[in-house]
Amino acid sequence: MYNKRVIGKQYEDKAKDFLVEKDFVIAEQNFKCRTGEIDIIAWNKNYLVFVEVKYRSTKGMGLPEEAVNFYKQKKITETARYYMHKKGISVETPCRFDVVSILGEDIQLISNAFEAV
Repeated sequence: MYNKRVIGKQYEDKAKDFLVEKDFVIAEQNFKCRTGEIDIIAWNKNYLVFVEVKYRSTKGMGLPEEAVNFYKQKKITETARYYMHKKGISVETPCRFDVVSILGEDIQLISNAFEAV
């Protein structure tokens, strides 16, 4: 049976492992609040990184990263601001927004994929 939540969780876990191999320190996974959800929040060097994970089995519906449209970027940005406020993280903290794109079994990190909206 095809269950999007189960599949999504599996690929988010793959993305998390991939990031850890690249020296990211995971702070949170699946942070949710009323403004939205962020798949992975991690530290990479001195950056607080908000990561969106997108998976596609084939290119039939486009590349995974293409699904991170302006609306999705806005929701992630709002949620990131709330997270920083809730955790008492200074607005001076260097941050970036990355996308982990998974196409089939190919995993790619798109660092600094978009600016805060």
